[in-house]
Amino acid sequence: MKRRTTIKDVARHAGVSTAAVSYVLNGKENRVSPETVEKIREAIRELNYIPDFSARSLVKNASKLVGVIIPQTEDSKQLILENPFYSEMVSNIESKLREHGYHLILSGVDKGKSYLDISVQRNLDGAIIMGIYPEQFYAELKEVKIPIVLIDSYINDTYFSKVGIDDEQGGYLATRYLIDRGHRNIALVTGSIRKDGVVEKRFLGYKRALQEAGIFYNPDYVFEHSVSYAYGYEAGKAIAAGHPEITAVFATADMVAFGVIQGIKESGKDVPEDLSVIGFDDIFLSRMFVPPLTTVRQDIALKGRKAAELLLEIIESDEPDVVDRKMEEIPLSIVERQTVRSL
Repeated sequence: MKRRTTIKDVARHAGVSTAAVSYVLNGKENRVSPETVEKIREAIRELNYIPDFSARSLVKNASKLVGVIIPQTEDSKQLILENPFYSEMVSNIESKLREHGYHLILSGVDKGKSYLDISVQRNLDGAIIMGIYPEQFYAELKEVKIPIVLIDSYINDTYFSKVGIDDEQGGYLATRYLIDRGHRNIALVTGSIRKDGVVEKRFLGYKRALQEAGIFYNPDYVFEHSVSYAYGYEAGKAIAAGHPEITAVFATADMVAFGVIQGIKESGKDVPEDLSVIGFDDIFLSRMFVPPLTTVRQDIALKGRKAAELLLEIIESDEPDVVDRKMEEIPLSIVERQTVRSL
């Protein structure tokens, strides 16, 4: 097997010291002459030298690796990027990190498992964690001793920087939109409602809009299981077959809404003529779906970029321990398409 080219090989080929090669590799070209820089670059090209980032990380105590961790918060097992919401988010995080010379490690964490092993074993410079609940694992994160930014977390302290939206207001906006169009029997299709989670906040917004409009809250209209197309499909069929009085559905994620609509259609009913449906997120598939989905828009791309920016600010600070921890809130709006009609 061919031996890996080393920094010593580059130095020998260029006729310079290994220290000079190290300066060029680490962006300290002002330490050597322009002629030497050119010799080193030419040697690197000719030898097809690839820097050993793992070795450099040991020397500099920096790996240039950032973890993006997606906890599985429900019992049902799902592929990490099955929901396009996560792929849009992760793509924008990766793009921003790459601009600054960092690489991304993506990992899921099964429900009940620890976050500690991932961050420690991989020697991460920092991590972005999505949707963590205020449970014992949160205390573990404080032991990791690396910069961490949380996305969509309702942990009420200032230890970590956070990026999120007002999910309660989003649930209110969606339900209010349906009420303003004459709907009063409104179903909610959602994931598991756990205290201080995103799903619970959207559920509370749904209840607030009903109460404000003087509409009785009917727990039989709440279909709660998982944030998935498959469950949306089941709920859509159940609503169409068993609740003729329901005229509208608020699905707390677009992927759930897609399933709801398909379930309704396969039950012989039409969207929006027989049942109106509003989603949440405005993933890119929402505008391509047939019919195009009315939904609550959050800027997923901006959310990802903001999380990466906050993390990089801490990592690249000379005094990361004293950088102010921030909360960035992404605005919400209704996107009107073709799945809701007025009564």
